[in-house]
Amino acid sequence: MKFISTLLILLLNQAVAAASLEDSVRTYQEALITHGVTGSNIAGVFKGSEVLALSAVASDLPGDKAITEETIFPIWSMSKPVTIVAMMVLLDQGKYSVDEPVAMYLPEFADLMCRPEDEDADLYPCENELLIEHLLTHRSGYSYYGIVGGEGPDFRYPYTDLEDYIRHVAYWPVEFEPGTAYLYGINQAILGRLVEVLSGKTFFEFLSEAIFTPLGMKDTKFELTDADRARFQPLYRKAQLQLGVNGIAPDEGTPRITDQYDDLDYAPGTKKQLGGEGLVSTFSDYRKFCEMLLNGGVYNGQQIISKASLDLMTTTVTPPQLSGGYSSGFGFAYSVFNLVEPALDGTGSPAGIFGWSGAHNTHFWIDPSNDIYGLFMTRTTPFSFEIQKHFRAAVYGALPAP
Repeated sequence: MKFISTLLILLLNQAVAAASLEDSVRTYQEALITHGVTGSNIAGVFKGSEVLALSAVASDLPGDKAITEETIFPIWSMSKPVTIVAMMVLLDQGKYSVDEPVAMYLPEFADLMCRPEDEDADLYPCENELLIEHLLTHRSGYSYYGIVGGEGPDFRYPYTDLEDYIRHVAYWPVEFEPGTAYLYGINQAILGRLVEVLSGKTFFEFLSEAIFTPLGMKDTKFELTDADRARFQPLYRKAQLQLGVNGIAPDEGTPRITDQYDDLDYAPGTKKQLGGEGLVSTFSDYRKFCEMLLNGGVYNGQQIISKASLDLMTTTVTPPQLSGGYSSGFGFAYSVFNLVEPALDGTGSPAGIFGWSGAHNTHFWIDPSNDIYGLFMTRTTPFSFEIQKHFRAAVYGALPAP
């Protein structure tokens, strides 16, 4: 009898803790909407396929849509870890080595030019070869171009296909000697073209064969059909504040919910398949990708990538950097962040979590030590890493003790 009572108390405590986590996550989601940070959003915390917390909260704003697990989002830079996994599949197949020059497979990168530190000096031939690992780690010297005016190979320009775009990229100078610094940029778009050359398939064909089909990610792709458009989440643009005669007031000219500002056209049949930013996906699909990463590269008994390759892609290469005078505690691996110093993050997240985010505020992280992952999706601008940070704080503040 005493054993039964003890067991009932244990089960009750577990139920209360689970409810607390669910409540904590939902309270955070509601606060984001109440304070105008996002429109409708969906968030979840999972232990493998087990749901620890999952809720979708609607904003009820005019023009906004309620979100389900089948809502389609542009995931922007959450495309990058997918591209990295594709490269790890090819690494497991022995198709290349990370320390090989990119020019071995893409000859147009053979005569790379570098910008000098002195802005008034001329371009010069790079002394360092561009290696595949430099692309994997954002240490190539390629930036994002044309986003705020400016010159360079802007990915939004209507290049005919990935080969056409990368050919233009290869003739653009890098910002520093490859391998010498970290610079967030178009590296995964280049890797997408490398996947095509190494595999002999289009980028999407390879992604579908190696990742999407085995995981059942049926809605993750580079295009939208008319039917898909009906499930495509509109963009919430945060109202801008202006200081007027009577104080601070909303800028009435700024749209709040819009179907514009896609930047990419997601045209059916597109061959411009951008590995850094081009995918759309659903909460349901990306959950499966996260579950595979949490499970050491395995999903439903299928080995997508080896544990060795997963360890390689999540090992810090660029250590935590000072940003705005204060380190976040995060280093960077193969286009995923890796928490190195939890005390500087301040959310209760443990060392070793890794993940990434997308420009319209889709976020995920994987926590091997607690055997959980978190996923958050909305569609809002401007981007803020604080959304993920506070989401993690809401989770770890209420997570039941192991």
